[in-house]
Amino acid sequence: MKPILLVLMGLWLGLSVPAQAAGKWVATPYAPAKVMFEFYLDDPQKIGSALYWVRSLMNPLQAAPYSYSPEDLSIVVVIHGTEIVTVAKKNEEKYQEAVERMRYYADLGVSFKVCGQAAEDFGYAVEDFQDFVEVVPNAMTELAHWQQQGYALIIPQIMSKTIDIESIR
Repeated sequence: MKPILLVLMGLWLGLSVPAQAAGKWVATPYAPAKVMFEFYLDDPQKIGSALYWVRSLMNPLQAAPYSYSPEDLSIVVVIHGTEIVTVAKKNEEKYQEAVERMRYYADLGVSFKVCGQAAEDFGYAVEDFQDFVEVVPNAMTELAHWQQQGYALIIPQIMSKTIDIESIR
């Protein structure tokens, strides 16, 4: 009798356990972005990865259900690390892909600002930079200024990938 009772109890418990719920898609009601990106990279080659952060903000906001136009978005990129060399005209050939991407974003209304103090440290003058670049007095004061204007601050974290996705999935 006990084995039958155990089987029946096991079936009852098995049937009473709800199926595991699945995730659900939520379309957060995003407003047009007012965002400032701080680029302070330890390697100029990381500029490509940092620019993907800009793309990752813009693309969803321009797609349905939001469908904002680039003019609806207000995006500022403040550059003050080693990546400053990527916007120097003399390095255009070396960083051509990044320059083309930044020029594309600038044409969509993204503002690229270079720290004047960092420029001086690198030996650059205003005329040494690409035409889509604005040189500002200082990165820290620029960051504070835009935050006081209500801009959200995003600091891209660019890491070296050492593990492939398939092995940890």
